Amino acid sequence: MEIVPYQDEHRIFRETFRKFLEKEIIPHVDEWEEEGIVPRWAWKKLGEHGFLCTSVPAKYGGQGADFLYSAILIEEMAKANFYGLSARLHSDVVVPYIVQFASEEQKNKYLPRCVAGDMLVAIAMTEPQAGSDLAGIKTTAVEDGEYFILNGQKTFISNGINCDLVIVAAKNPRENDSHAAVDLYLVEAGAPGFEKGKLLKKIGWRSQDTAELFFSDCRIPRANRLAEKGTGFKKLMTNLQQERLICTIGAITAAEFMLEKTISYCKQREVFGKPLTRFQNTQFALAEMATEVKIGRTFVDKLIVEHWQKNSVVIDVSMAKFWITEMACRVADQCLQLFGGYGYCEEYPIARAWRDIRITRILAGSNEIMKQIIAKAITK
Repeated sequence: MEIVPYQDEHRIFRETFRKFLEKEIIPHVDEWEEEGIVPRWAWKKLGEHGFLCTSVPAKYGGQGADFLYSAILIEEMAKANFYGLSARLHSDVVVPYIVQFASEEQKNKYLPRCVAGDMLVAIAMTEPQAGSDLAGIKTTAVEDGEYFILNGQKTFISNGINCDLVIVAAKNPRENDSHAAVDLYLVEAGAPGFEKGKLLKKIGWRSQDTAELFFSDCRIPRANRLAEKGTGFKKLMTNLQQERLICTIGAITAAEFMLEKTISYCKQREVFGKPLTRFQNTQFALAEMATEVKIGRTFVDKLIVEHWQKNSVVIDVSMAKFWITEMACRVADQCLQLFGGYGYCEEYPIARAWRDIRITRILAGSNEIMKQIIAKAITK
């Protein structure tokens, strides 16, 4: 029995997206991994086929679809063993800030272009000295008449090279409260004083463009602050539930993918004249992984439903993000071990899966932060 109540339209959408990936995206993945970036035409094709920002209301060019469509897109991309095309960040992490907090004028200006794939977005929170501790950011935004002047540096910004619009977290230096000082600002590429740094080379997610961003007396209109003064930190905390759930959905699907590929390989690979699946060590390893993956999937599907129903599941999502990403990394390591030397070769999909899964324990708030959130909730 399915926990997530997918309807026929959801299943048709899943199959359509899967075929799209097989035809338009997967044939180019190796090339993009070498180049370290996904070309703009790929984003445009996603938009043309209705696979970007599915939850954006129809009046802004979207479909007004429910979160289950987002979950399908995340799962199918993970099944493709490819994270370079970070549509989930664009559609389900960054764009929701515009939908929820931007003015009508800004929504009409930006959202149709985001849906179409003509405008790519990023969110700039992390700094060289402030990662999971958002209250510790140093980037400042100072009022100057009808403008704000931004100064600071951001790092590890996904979509950092391709982005046309960035939501920047910055502090009012005149505010003593470190939380109330934080606000969010819309900064367009090409704004005076805004520069993109070099493309960062990473262990995994190689074709997902990641960069440093620099703001030097960057002048933006006063209207580009998202909503009321002093509410930025609260907005970030509110939207992190969905961001962490998205990370978790990707991680459990990746674990399922790795396990499936490994079982298939072990059935075919012979050692001492018999398949690996005939050895008790292999059988036990596969049984243990299958059990953990099944438990993880059950937990994730429950959270997908609760989030879809607009329930607050911050603590449960923190638990899932922590445990499932840790489990997925264990699965990756054990699967690669069963592949032996072949698992260390790029021509086998387990190699990319193994190096790509590691970042999930860090992004959307490190797992150490997840433990702090959980501990605080259960001990108060």
